Amino acid sequence: MTTEFDLGRLLSERGAERYELHTRYLNHQLPRMLHTIGFDKVYERAEGAYFWDADGDDYLDMLAGFGVMGLGRHHPVVRKALHDVLDARLADLTRFDCQPLPGLLAEKLLAHSPHLDRVFFGNSGTEAVETALKFARFVTGKPRILYCDHAFHGLTTGSLSVNGESGFRDGFAPLLPDTAVPLGDLDALARELKKGDVAALIVEPIQGKGVLEAPPGYLRAAQELLHRHKALLIADEVQTGLGRTGDFYAYQHEDGVEPDLVCVAKALSGGYVPVGATLGKDWIFKKVYSSMDRVLVHSASFGSNAQAMAAGLAVLSVMENEQIVAGARTTGELLKSRLAALIDKYELLADVRGRGLMIGIEFGRPNSLKLRSRWTMLQAARKGLFAQMVVVPLLRRHRILTQVSGDHLEVIKLIPPLIIGEREVDRFVDAFTDVMDDAHSGGGLMWDFGKTLVKQAVAAR
Repeated sequence: MTTEFDLGRLLSERGAERYELHTRYLNHQLPRMLHTIGFDKVYERAEGAYFWDADGDDYLDMLAGFGVMGLGRHHPVVRKALHDVLDARLADLTRFDCQPLPGLLAEKLLAHSPHLDRVFFGNSGTEAVETALKFARFVTGKPRILYCDHAFHGLTTGSLSVNGESGFRDGFAPLLPDTAVPLGDLDALARELKKGDVAALIVEPIQGKGVLEAPPGYLRAAQELLHRHKALLIADEVQTGLGRTGDFYAYQHEDGVEPDLVCVAKALSGGYVPVGATLGKDWIFKKVYSSMDRVLVHSASFGSNAQAMAAGLAVLSVMENEQIVAGARTTGELLKSRLAALIDKYELLADVRGRGLMIGIEFGRPNSLKLRSRWTMLQAARKGLFAQMVVVPLLRRHRILTQVSGDHLEVIKLIPPLIIGEREVDRFVDAFTDVMDDAHSGGGLMWDFGKTLVKQAVAAR
């Protein structure tokens, strides 16, 4: 007996119900938010760095699914790898054998991580972080994890314990023992380490929230302090890794930094099959998996599945063959320099920072009286509203998808697919210039929308 299932027909018949279905059965606040800011688009297809709607209009993606789509959408090499692995009908996930693909992907990843020796495969970035936290606490015998203010490492309970945003943590206590230290503050790190109960410091070399980079020399000095106190350095490269910042890992921008554990995910998936990886030193893995009795002391039901491994291998192959890392560095430098050149032109534009294709655009208090009064009105209602005022017309007027870098931040974060080039840079800079011209004119639809945001912010209090 065969069972018929026609995915195309199902989408054709029910696809128009997408927002209604989400409202009824999933997170009901998401469609509400999308409707409010005019992001309730209906995208029909996607390829590379672009989406298309039903009218055939293209949209430039400068968000990459929060960094998941490092190679853009539907890269042909990754698509073929997934077709091939499905057609191979492998004896996958038997639980009691050793398939070749996990070992091959681990070998490939470790080739980019010469000081690391072994890999654990899970299913997401937060799982990669959970693994690192567990391993660090076990091998050091210490309970406490240090993290940096404004950090984001995931939303499962362990990862949430090292989340620097209180809005995510509120109402979910008790969490793991933890302490926040300011990014770059070695004295604060030393004070905590002297207490003797610290297992590790987990750090994003460039924080996703606000696009804040660790100061030069900080990671290396932190590593020395940690090792002196028999604690570990964990580098969270879930968003910054795999070429995002112009090196394979962001920590590689600083000489002498060799984290004990490194977390990756997002772009490794090729945008298709969730995958996370925790890379670590040999002694750590051997202490966790110290005997045959402990062979399953840490595992994941879908970890190392053939589809995820095939996608990861294809992604790394494309990165090497198409020189993705070097391209991200070159294009990122072009985009950053073009945007930085606008700082003197626009008083609302305070800073442009970042590395590679991870760029933060920060807005700040203007000098002119008319703009300053409008800015003050927005700040009094809710910090972050001006950045949202920029994001919305970029999509509505110029069909460019971006995001505010975090709650209560006047920062837009650009993390486009790593395959973009000069054409996309021109399109974004031209659109951004138009939006900033509008903002500095002191009137128009942009500030009208700002008044709407203020009313909503006040009503939500």
